[in-house]
Amino acid sequence: RGASDTTAVALAASLGADYCEIYTDVDGIFTADPRIVPGARLIPHIAYEEMLEMAACGAKVLHLRCVEYARREHVRVHVRSSFSDKEGTWVHELEKGTRMEQAIISGVAHDRSEAKITIVGVPDKVGEAARIFEAVATTEINIDMIVQNVSAVQTGRTDISFTLPKTDGVAAMATLAALKAAVGFEDVLYDDQIGKVSVVGAGMRSHPGVTAKFFSALAAADVNIEMISTSEIRISVVVDQDDLDRAVVAAHTAFGLDSADEAVVYAGTGR
Repeated sequence: RGASDTTAVALAASLGADYCEIYTDVDGIFTADPRIVPGARLIPHIAYEEMLEMAACGAKVLHLRCVEYARREHVRVHVRSSFSDKEGTWVHELEKGTRMEQAIISGVAHDRSEAKITIVGVPDKVGEAARIFEAVATTEINIDMIVQNVSAVQTGRTDISFTLPKTDGVAAMATLAALKAAVGFEDVLYDDQIGKVSVVGAGMRSHPGVTAKFFSALAAADVNIEMISTSEIRISVVVDQDDLDRAVVAAHTAFGLDSADEAVVYAGTGR
């Protein structure tokens, strides 16, 4: 998936085009999936770095490789609908000063395609985590989020949890099962009934309290957080799959992204 988008951007770069247009089934890139948040807003302009985070966190309008290539080659991308003549979303390097007028959070992305593995009772010794993740890497599995608990004083053991694509779950479990005796951990737990929710925005660099607002919104919606991961412009949490839609709606509303107008999905996924 995503080869056509990436090819289009590569051609635009090669030909020296002013910009590359990508046509999809919605009017552009929205602040959230319109199927979950009907009041999602169209984003007129978004920076490459924000779009990279959105794509990596589950927004399917543009493929991650496409955005990476566009950023590297300085190709402006115009995402618009195949079913209307409306102006869509421009993905490009925003000029200095433009960010000040943008919302702190540009969008809320979600991902249902991940699973969580927890390795229980790992000996808290130098090199054990390295052995585990070297084995997983040998199986060519990409890992997303990682959390290690504080080790128990009584046992000297800790739990390590990480997320990965559901499609790699069986291979990862087999790899870890083969490693159990050598490392000496107690058990491996697998959970594919999870979802990831991410808030993305360059504005959070200069605005404190984004994490507090995000977590408060989830708490008010009775959504429990299982894992947390951050970057400079992103906060991601893992929640129960049944709570995913509620979490997206809560975060979107909390950051003032709701619109009175309903987003239009002309066909397909609306992503």
